[in-house]
Amino acid sequence: MKKIAAVALLALGAALVGCSKNDSSSQTAAPGAPEPMPAAVTKLVVGLDDNFPPMGFRDEKNELVGFDIDMAREAAKRMGVEVEFKPIDWSAKEAELAGKRVDALWNGLTITEERKEKIAFSAPYMENHQIVVVPAKSEIKTKAELAGKIVGAQEGSSAVDAVKKEDAVFKSLKEFKTFGDNVTALMDLSAGRLEAVVVDEVVGRYYVAKKPDEYAVLEENFGTEEYGVGLRKDDTADLDKLNKALNDMKADGTAAKIATQWFGKDIIK
Repeated sequence: MKKIAAVALLALGAALVGCSKNDSSSQTAAPGAPEPMPAAVTKLVVGLDDNFPPMGFRDEKNELVGFDIDMAREAAKRMGVEVEFKPIDWSAKEAELAGKRVDALWNGLTITEERKEKIAFSAPYMENHQIVVVPAKSEIKTKAELAGKIVGAQEGSSAVDAVKKEDAVFKSLKEFKTFGDNVTALMDLSAGRLEAVVVDEVVGRYYVAKKPDEYAVLEENFGTEEYGVGLRKDDTADLDKLNKALNDMKADGTAAKIATQWFGKDIIK
């Protein structure tokens, strides 16, 4: 009887072990059965230019900080996902998104009709202008006076599109140079290698405020635009969650608080 009982117990143990391994994760769907639901998204990888203050940049401790960084962290928390920030070549941002190396483009990304063909945008969260920064002692006062001058902008930025859109001004320039980032363009302006830089207002005014004796901003600009977050067109569920998070942040004043911390006023749209 003891031998029989022992055999029975061994058989029962084997059966239990078999059951524990045969869970839903290891089962193979029967032919014709519906595909299993995709796993819920738990992380949002945000692609950004990490040299774009005050939107996203590295502080003295080499940590990523900025307005868009704070906005993305708060939105991700409300979406119930972890957020990871990944510096990318901003001029190749659409390829990074399409290749699924990042899940979102969140770094002062201007909403344009051309970009809408490749990217699904969130609702706009702020307005921006493309301003013209010149040396403080420059005699340039208007866009017309940029004729015959060397002007710079960040490669792949909406500043490039904005300048080229004004055909008469663009054709009047002596040279239009593009740079890997706005900081380098402004350094060339300070060094006298450029006579003007066209840049996002949020960035330009940040640097002008730091060096008011070195830079000046023209009253004229190259137009108004809106910033949005870019996702892949097929990520509709994530886009809905993101829009809800942004709307809630606007409604309860969180977005305005973040904006005031970085710009001294509420610039949320």
